[in-house]
Amino acid sequence: MTPDQMRDASLFELFTLEAEAQTQILSAGLLALERNPTQAEYLESCMRAAHSLKGAARIVGVDFGVSVSHVMEDCLVSAQEGRLYLQAEHIDALLQGTDLLMRIATPGVNDVGQTDIDAYVARMNTLLTQSAGKLRGSTSSPAAEPDADSALLASATLLADAAALLVDVQPTPSSQSVVDDVPAPPPPQPSPAAAPRRNRRASDGGERVLRVTAERLNGLLDMSSKSLVETQRLKPFLTHMQRLKRLQGNSQRALDDLESGFGETGMTPEARKALDEARRMLAEAQQMLIQQTVELDEFGWLAAQRSQQLYDMALACRMRPFADVLGGQARMVRDLGRELGKQVRLEIEGEKTQVDRDVLEKLEAPLTHLLRNAVDHGIELPEQRIAAGKPAEGLIRLKASHQAGQLRVELSDDGNGVDLERLRSAVIKRQLSPAETVAQLSEEELLSFLFLPGFTLRDTVTEISGRGVGLDAVHDMVRQLRGGVELEQAAGRGSRFLLEVPLTLSVVRSLVVEVGGEAYAFPLAHIERMSDVASEDIVQLEGLQHFWHEGRHVGLVSASQLLQRPPGQHADGILKVVVIRERDAVYGVAVERFIGERTLVVLPLDPRLGKVQDISAGALLDDGSAVLIIDVEDMLRSVEKLLNTGRLERIDRRDQRADAVTRKRVLVVDDSLTVRELQRKLLVNRGYEVAVAVDGMDGWNALRGEDFDLLITDIDMPRMDGIELVTLLRRDTRLQSLPVMVVSYKDREEDRRRGLDAGADYYLAKASFHDDALLDAVAELIGDAQG
Repeated sequence: MTPDQMRDASLFELFTLEAEAQTQILSAGLLALERNPTQAEYLESCMRAAHSLKGAARIVGVDFGVSVSHVMEDCLVSAQEGRLYLQAEHIDALLQGTDLLMRIATPGVNDVGQTDIDAYVARMNTLLTQSAGKLRGSTSSPAAEPDADSALLASATLLADAAALLVDVQPTPSSQSVVDDVPAPPPPQPSPAAAPRRNRRASDGGERVLRVTAERLNGLLDMSSKSLVETQRLKPFLTHMQRLKRLQGNSQRALDDLESGFGETGMTPEARKALDEARRMLAEAQQMLIQQTVELDEFGWLAAQRSQQLYDMALACRMRPFADVLGGQARMVRDLGRELGKQVRLEIEGEKTQVDRDVLEKLEAPLTHLLRNAVDHGIELPEQRIAAGKPAEGLIRLKASHQAGQLRVELSDDGNGVDLERLRSAVIKRQLSPAETVAQLSEEELLSFLFLPGFTLRDTVTEISGRGVGLDAVHDMVRQLRGGVELEQAAGRGSRFLLEVPLTLSVVRSLVVEVGGEAYAFPLAHIERMSDVASEDIVQLEGLQHFWHEGRHVGLVSASQLLQRPPGQHADGILKVVVIRERDAVYGVAVERFIGERTLVVLPLDPRLGKVQDISAGALLDDGSAVLIIDVEDMLRSVEKLLNTGRLERIDRRDQRADAVTRKRVLVVDDSLTVRELQRKLLVNRGYEVAVAVDGMDGWNALRGEDFDLLITDIDMPRMDGIELVTLLRRDTRLQSLPVMVVSYKDREEDRRRGLDAGADYYLAKASFHDDALLDAVAELIGDAQG
């Protein structure tokens, strides 16, 4: 809506806002009253919510809303005055009325007719008559029916508050996604009737809350993170100024040494005057540098502080209380339990725990799956619980907390737990594992089957469960959040699910490593440990290198091969290894070095790139350099693919840095296998490193992909001859200075001239070819192999 549209909003639109706020208070209060029907504060808040809705419905002429809220108010007033004790049937009816009011306030979704209203009013009147014989139907009494004028006045005030809310709200284009930062109403408590509206536009501290588009919030966070990175670039300037100050001090001492070298009488007056002037200017420059260094240091510290505060505030704008994902969950648990003939109660702890809004949105579906699973599979029927010595009412606890930079969500129930023998039978029945293997599985290994797609312990499909799409969906969603889920159970005492996900998807705590001279980041959530592995501890088993880790052999792979980077070098025979895990898959990834642990602001890759293999996103380090964030799950799939195709390379455990610096590389291009192999052996025996290509095209591809010190090529070859190859090479800015030797059977002068004109540095005829001639020519062009 635009501001003008908000000001001109119809009364019915305001009534819809009213209904949203008040029905939330009613739902929360009624669930609390179901456990303790005499709690005065909840009776008061529910009565006032119903009374406010009645007045608002009367103002806007919604007769259905007046009828429903009126009988609900009568029931609650009777309970307040002690003339009625709320039973389960009363709570059911009042909750039904709450649903009816929301349907009335949102027409078009599930319209309400006169028949529905008449049936509901008749039901409420019957309950009131049966429960309180002193009442004559549902007619109002002075206590039950407040003065109509006061009701109209209160409702008009409420609608005015709602109108003011709409005027205050930031206009939001309908085409953009919107972050609704209006907090959920607090737990019901005795308060003036207008309080719900104020709560919708004010935080707990009384501050106004506005709506902001998600795109603007993301842009603000992106700019603040870049500002934070930019401030880090001041540090090198300060370091250079400190170094310059030391150089000036050394210059001052050099002048003193110069003067002492001349002695008292060895320097002319003009030279002494010039020396004094140089000292004065140097001292002045040093004093100015000291002052500027202090100012830059102070400015850098303040800039870093302000940038950090800006980033923290921008990040805080994305954070919402965990309670925002719990809307209607308690009601859902209660209604599902009654549908299954069970008594179930949901207790929630940590509702104010702050979490990123994107994480909250993605957590709603997994939590709903787990709650429905707990009610359906976990909690027993009342008679079964009583026979087992438990209370008839089952208890589900949901707890949210922060721990080590992660959101920790614990969902437990006091039900029957998981029948492990039934689970073993299901695994065997579905042929997921041989019977002899299943019999030896531990409890943890058995429970992991519950997270497989399509796996269920139900023999029949119902509307609630039996399709096997619950726990695998939970696992997949949690993994998308870069988190993990664990299941523990105790037979007869219940189950416990533990979810750990990042507090925000905007930042990720990572281990930054170096691979092929570039920085990469492994999210800490997927790292089991970092380790230094000695070369003598690496063993070869079944074609794969392993090392010993926590009582078992772990496969060792090279990050350079997975990420297609140049092979890394490992000093002193020590490998830097990152141990990553995904369910049962554990591998050690060898990197060049550990740079350190960093908190990185996630920068999504350009969608035009599509899915980049083994990479999930990018980020910037403190110095402004780019780093790619590893997609660990994708990397593990890449490892499995390399294993299945037999292309996994062995990691060279020797330190090859000296060879890489001193040994010179030669590319031999010749379509004759005999000549090619002869040249290769001669050069290798002399200490050169040699690569071969079968024709000009093969040689050109090799030249573009690798570095060489010399090209030796034939002329007559298929696909691309030697003259074309040399011509292409001389046109390439990177390769045009590479020495080239032509070795050919053609020994005519015109052939020699043609090769040299194309750009060859040396022409050797095969007719006069012998060992020393080739090696002498190579040494003449590039020197000795170790030179």
